[in-house]
Amino acid sequence: MDVSEVPRRDLAFLAGGSEMGERMRAHDWAATPLGPLETWPQSLRSMLSVCLNSPMLGTILWGPDLRMLYNDAYIPSMADRHPAALGRPVAEVWGSAWEQVSAPFHRCMHTGEGFSQVCVELPMVRRGRLETTYWDFTAAPIRGEGGTIVGLLNQGTEVTEQVHAERRMAGEAERQRMVFQQMPGFVGILTGPDHVYAYVNDAYVTIAGPRAFVGRGVREVFPELVGQGFYELLDRVYATGEAFSAQSMPIRLAGEDRERFIDLLYRPIRDEDGSVTGIFVGGYDTTERVRAEQALRESEEFNRRVLASSRDCIKVLDLDGNLTFMNEGGYEVMEVSDFNLIRGCPWPSFWEGQGNTEATAAIAAAKLGQSRQFQGPANTMAGRPRWWDVQVSPILDPEGRPDKILSVSRDITTIRQAEDALRGLNETLEQRVEERTRERDQVWRHSRDLQAVVGTDGTFLAANAAWTNILGWAVDEVVGRNHLAFNHPDHHPNSTRALASSSTGELPAYETRCLHKDGTYRWISWVAAPEGGLIYASGRNVTAEKEQALALQAAEEALRQAQKMEAVGQLTGGLAHDFNNLLAGISGSLELMQTRMSQGRFNDVDRYMAAAQGAAKRAASLTHRLLAFSRRQTLDPKPTNVNRLISGMEELIRRTVGPSIHLETVGAAGLWTTLVDPPQLENALLNLCINARDAMPEGGRITIETANRWLDRWAAQKHGIPEGQYLSLCVTDTGTGMPPDVVARVFEPFFTTKPLGEGTGLGLSMIYGFAQQSGGQVRIYSEVGQGTTVCIYLPRHHGDGEAHEEAERTSDLPRSEQGETVLVVDDEPTVRMLVTDILEELGYTAIEAADSVTGLKVLQSDVRIDLLVTDVGLPGGMNGRQMADAARVNRPKLKVLFITGYAENSVLGNGHLNPGMQVLTKPFAVDTMAARIREMIAS
Repeated sequence: MDVSEVPRRDLAFLAGGSEMGERMRAHDWAATPLGPLETWPQSLRSMLSVCLNSPMLGTILWGPDLRMLYNDAYIPSMADRHPAALGRPVAEVWGSAWEQVSAPFHRCMHTGEGFSQVCVELPMVRRGRLETTYWDFTAAPIRGEGGTIVGLLNQGTEVTEQVHAERRMAGEAERQRMVFQQMPGFVGILTGPDHVYAYVNDAYVTIAGPRAFVGRGVREVFPELVGQGFYELLDRVYATGEAFSAQSMPIRLAGEDRERFIDLLYRPIRDEDGSVTGIFVGGYDTTERVRAEQALRESEEFNRRVLASSRDCIKVLDLDGNLTFMNEGGYEVMEVSDFNLIRGCPWPSFWEGQGNTEATAAIAAAKLGQSRQFQGPANTMAGRPRWWDVQVSPILDPEGRPDKILSVSRDITTIRQAEDALRGLNETLEQRVEERTRERDQVWRHSRDLQAVVGTDGTFLAANAAWTNILGWAVDEVVGRNHLAFNHPDHHPNSTRALASSSTGELPAYETRCLHKDGTYRWISWVAAPEGGLIYASGRNVTAEKEQALALQAAEEALRQAQKMEAVGQLTGGLAHDFNNLLAGISGSLELMQTRMSQGRFNDVDRYMAAAQGAAKRAASLTHRLLAFSRRQTLDPKPTNVNRLISGMEELIRRTVGPSIHLETVGAAGLWTTLVDPPQLENALLNLCINARDAMPEGGRITIETANRWLDRWAAQKHGIPEGQYLSLCVTDTGTGMPPDVVARVFEPFFTTKPLGEGTGLGLSMIYGFAQQSGGQVRIYSEVGQGTTVCIYLPRHHGDGEAHEEAERTSDLPRSEQGETVLVVDDEPTVRMLVTDILEELGYTAIEAADSVTGLKVLQSDVRIDLLVTDVGLPGGMNGRQMADAARVNRPKLKVLFITGYAENSVLGNGHLNPGMQVLTKPFAVDTMAARIREMIAS
């Protein structure tokens, strides 16, 4: 059936399609397995409509033998196979080329799995010759009305020209790389605005060192270039498209301690549109050249400065003796204002007479390779006469032949004048020696000071008349005698040492009392000097000055004694005042108690007893303050954590200072421990906080701060303590402050700024004494209106950590067990009675002794002694500590409780007691004494 007879509706799938649509409509399909067009299935018609109108290269492979139906885009790839290939099996059309790629197509027909391949190399014969072609293609199954696979849709693109172009570009890039690699300078290719490395040659790596370049930006590869300007230059070239070049540009790379120098070129790389896509980096490492040039400049500059600083006139002459060069130093000595005025002048013309002859002969000798030296007079360019010492030498060329002449002239005018003066001096020397000798003799005879010539053995060889005027001795009574005969015996050692020092060349000055002929002594200040194996001594009478100084010293001592007496008077007056008040309270309370008890009225006894006990406690507190001030209190030092001590007192301090005061504590981290008596330190801290509160009547802030301090020699001297490690405890207030005159007196006993009756004046004195007794110091800093800071400095403790002791229980009085025996030794009967009564009340057996001798006899007997309670200060030839030590020879485990109200700390071992020994300070509470006795016996 003719195609023209097919209804148009049946050929709608061939509409369009350009050339291939026309060919398919005109093709005789009846003679093919596909059959007439009107019999083609709908699946083929739909896919063919899509293929013919697609701009992509497309082929339908239909049926079991994969017959080809293709669109116009496929025609160029077919070459001379078109149009005969239409409707034929693909294997017949492409032959061996099909065999290379057929496997995935057949697999797609059988499995229905599509596929795609990229840049497939496919040799094929086109236009009568074999070509290597490259293809990107995909294949998808075409399913019929029954769902079976009836064909394949193959879409693809021939990329042969693209591959060839890429390979040409790669070859060109490789040729460029080889060119860059062989270049003597460094080359790098950067791409994009981040300047990512695409290529660097070996020279680039040699300069920069082994780094990861390709694929990384400049800022990542060279982080050390920050601040050196290279990033900014690259950004500017990329942004503006303007090339940049520089010579000997400095660059500092990581790991190098010196700058490098490079000749640098940045040139933009553009695409086909002219847009900047990268930067070409090239250049040379010019470091060695720059350094060589710099070294040459420095050498030339050094040589210039050497010549300029020389005080000699250095000249260069040609072989005819004409001036060609003169150094800057020569300008000054020759007084040349402009060298051009004398350049080219014959050098001998500057000399006259014999000097001209010598200069001419020296030039002639230099031309022959010889050197000459001569001296002679010649004027400067300003006409001043000078004497010169001249050295003339040849300057040789590389072959060793004279090329120029060097002339060095030194101004010896001063030396010449000195030589002339010396000759004149020698001519008049004898006359002047006689004159100087007469002058010296006159000075010797008329000097008001003692003059003497002494041999090295101390014998006077000569003396002047001043010995008679000052000491009454005639000259002949001095000469021939040893110097010690005229010195006070107390000064013989100093005089002997001074004589020995004078003999070795030293010039000592010392004072000694010298014997007057009338038997009295005069103070003489001596100086001496050796010369020619003798000692020349001169002595000045300083008796009047000495007597005046001694009188002044005596007056100062008297003043200090008066001040001491005034302080003692103030101290005793204050003590008498306070103790009279306390004794009045005690004695008055006791008298009233006695009166009420005799009347049978016991209601008020407790009140009077409480008043007496309160006064007694205040008296004990006053005594403790006095002992602290005098540094005589008995301390019980323990390793102490001061931060923990402050924390434990914080609530007590807050209640004491009141709500109007803000309290702040600043404890140093890692604070050292210190060896100190914790209760005494707590007492000192509380006193400081109370003083701070009183200085802030309107309220304010108290800061308690600790710190570790390492005081060097200067700081330690300033604080008045040995250098070393200390911790500081400082209390600072924002109160009224104090003027300097008050600060200077705050540590004096009984000095107080508080109104009468509101302060004893012993608080800061006690803190001062406690700090010094603990091996430390206290310092105060204050300004009026700015507040006050008081700092206690305590030495660091390097021993064991802080001791933790349980508080003594004072509620229930412990009783004796198994008949323990306690020996009580005290020279005060009242104390012995009190302690014995306490012991018997608690069931102990008590033995009394009034002195150390009696106590030691008991201790050396066989009597059972469970505890020794003894005063430290005892009569009988030994103190309490010595008695206890002697007793421990036979009783090594003897337990000892020292009770004392006053004790030198050294007596008790400076706070370091042996095991089994403890201290209890008088006065003490009964329950405290009982608890301590029970604790020591039971331990």
